[in-house]
Amino acid sequence: STTFLRSFQHILGVPFVDVVVTMFDSTIPLTNAEWEEWGNPNEEKFFQYMLSYSPINNIQEGVKYPACLLNGGLHDPRVQYWEPAKFAAELRYRQHKESGPVCVKIDMTAGHFSASDRYKYLKELAFDYAFLLSQFERSA
Repeated sequence: STTFLRSFQHILGVPFVDVVVTMFDSTIPLTNAEWEEWGNPNEEKFFQYMLSYSPINNIQEGVKYPACLLNGGLHDPRVQYWEPAKFAAELRYRQHKESGPVCVKIDMTAGHFSASDRYKYLKELAFDYAFLLSQFERSA
């Protein structure tokens, strides 16, 4: 459910937000292996259960959501770069007009764990903090 999105500014790092579509795609590494733990969405009971908690499928029309920054990596084999982009588009479309901004940052050189060197990591952390601080100013 997306109830966690209602009261704070959020940074979602490589968010797994399109659960059902991702779990249907057996070409994504690890997906078939995850069916044992998560269930196979080709079976109705697992499909319905996944829909019940998949964030993108639970965005509510007209709800005032807070500011969100969604981070992803172009070369991430686990959470594909289009997941944060697709989630942002859906959230922008459905949210109340007075909701916080929905921003997406895709690192064109990163994989799942993003920056591996300390200076790039610190630069990314500073970007995230700057986003959060900018929202305090916005809400004041």
